Amino acid sequence: MSSKVVVRAERLGKRYTLRQKEPYLAARDYLAKLITQPWKVFRQKRREAFWALKDVSFEINEGEAIGIIGKNGAGKSTLLKILSRITEPTEGYAELHGRVGSLLEVGTGFHPELTGRENIYFAGVILGMSRQEVRKKFDEIVEFAGVEQFLDTPLKYYSSGMAMRLAFSVAAHLEPEILVVDEVLAVGDIEFQKKCLNKMENVSQKSGRTVLFVSHQMGQIRRLCNRAIWLEEGQVRMIGPTLEVVAAYEKSNMENPEHQNYKRTRQKAFFREWKLRSPSPYLLSTFDPVEVVFVLEVNQMLHHVHHGILLTTMDSQILWGSYTNIRTLSPGLYEISYAFRMLPLPTGMFVWRVTLFDTNGLVDSWEAFPYMQVQLPNYQHSHDQWSGIMNLPHEKEIKALTPAL
Repeated sequence: MSSKVVVRAERLGKRYTLRQKEPYLAARDYLAKLITQPWKVFRQKRREAFWALKDVSFEINEGEAIGIIGKNGAGKSTLLKILSRITEPTEGYAELHGRVGSLLEVGTGFHPELTGRENIYFAGVILGMSRQEVRKKFDEIVEFAGVEQFLDTPLKYYSSGMAMRLAFSVAAHLEPEILVVDEVLAVGDIEFQKKCLNKMENVSQKSGRTVLFVSHQMGQIRRLCNRAIWLEEGQVRMIGPTLEVVAAYEKSNMENPEHQNYKRTRQKAFFREWKLRSPSPYLLSTFDPVEVVFVLEVNQMLHHVHHGILLTTMDSQILWGSYTNIRTLSPGLYEISYAFRMLPLPTGMFVWRVTLFDTNGLVDSWEAFPYMQVQLPNYQHSHDQWSGIMNLPHEKEIKALTPAL
């Protein structure tokens, strides 16, 4: 990867002025107010300043794929609009060295009255390409977007998904040195999202061009980006390697007041805490044997106890489950441990869910918090559709069984 800086932002800030909406007045009410309270009519309307970005600085080298993450309203789209020269910063500056291809909103840079064919050439002109250069890429663009049938139809008749497919295809194939993509991929179907991610990987890793990618899908950010920028309330919260920044962002989202203030009631029994028996109690970072420990507090005698456990993804897909029958549990503290030879999981967040039943039914059901964070070397296929769930370490060997002819 080149050390040449192609994007530099220095103390970027963007301020918007918010005006308070005045209540609607009929003509007679306005005239009455003008006579009785003229000072209210002519006084200056109150305005409020809102900083969408404040003091944002970073550098991006040629060939890097940068993920920009943060909650809604954090300033991600505003930052991309400044970098794409759609809006000017209020303070600071941004330097970009190279041709920029932007996909910020569905239809951005396209004219609704022009056909799909005309918009492809129109976008090429905006990027500074000759008609001949665009013609060389034309067939690839159309095939990737899958809009051959509608190529000579005005864009205003396209669905949002079709417009997005064409816009992405144009932005990616017309070879900008810097490709800027906002969260518009959410408009497309799953298969097209995968095509887009594969294309962006190709643009960054094989072509050596720079990609800036905004997404709320942390799996996409982990797969595509080598570094990430976390924005929070218009400011940079963290910049660094993708796995570290995404892990900190996900942990921050879990540490919300709903979780912090959650208090277990004094039931007959309840699970108090859990941990991995390792230096990092909630981080799995090796394929070594691992022990998972749950602490159970029992306040009353329990009979015919049934204990269950599940390991799930964040979207509740079950990866493994088991159960244990226990005759009785007297009041006191108990440690329930599970020893695994390894947990071959992909990078991400996973959830342990534990339950306890007795003769009368459910005693406690707990989604163990904090969630388990996994950061392991990747042994999966590079394409999502073939990667599966398990991350199995292995060695490959190919040897001839018969001599070559």
